[in-house]
Amino acid sequence: MALASALLGLAGAAYVALPAGTLNSVLARDTDREPTRVAAFQMRETPVTRNEFSHFLSTHPEWQASRAPQAFAGAGYLHHWAGAGGDDTPVTEVSWFAAQAYCESEGGRLPTWYEWEYAAAADATRADARGDPAWLARILGWYARPANRALPAVGGSANVYGVRDLHGVVWEWVDDFNALLVNADSRSASDPDRLKFCGAGAIDLQDRQNYAVLMRVALLSSLSAADSTGSLGFRCAREVKP
Repeated sequence: MALASALLGLAGAAYVALPAGTLNSVLARDTDREPTRVAAFQMRETPVTRNEFSHFLSTHPEWQASRAPQAFAGAGYLHHWAGAGGDDTPVTEVSWFAAQAYCESEGGRLPTWYEWEYAAAADATRADARGDPAWLARILGWYARPANRALPAVGGSANVYGVRDLHGVVWEWVDDFNALLVNADSRSASDPDRLKFCGAGAIDLQDRQNYAVLMRVALLSSLSAADSTGSLGFRCAREVKP
């Protein structure tokens, strides 16, 4: 049973409340600190769908592919978008800027890295299942699937908090994606040129058996905010109001 029931967002989207807690971070810069404290927050139950983003584009035409500034939406932005309408599959090919604008229109924001990983560490019965090799293997199996497969509709099984589709559907933007780079080159942490290299920063992460986290850090740290891909979507988070 989920720890919190769904809450209705400003635009009709379902949010679930996640309690405050701690996360044992895998980032190398956090290994000499206490577990990271995560404040209570609300997270969208599912990723934003094509239907929902289509409605956003109709009410915020400045984010349509033909009108969005190139600085905020690169060449791949909504590349395969076919006019109005959509379905219940996750929207992809959306830049960080557009994702943030959508969340703001819903009274929210993109989740932080710690918030997303805090929610994603849970399975159906445990708040932190990262020590379970079988659970990790199932998630890694999704990352090994070809990226050109058709995306499923949102609404998979919920984790212990009531959040769905954190694994197995799409990669997801986080608010502070560009702050994840730890040691950008595997040759040496003292190399003066080490920050010139992006994805290899995952080599310095702790808990290297959790390959899915390594892949998420490698992907997100390689992007710029105007980038978009066909397998990268997003969901929103909100502060807990008194």
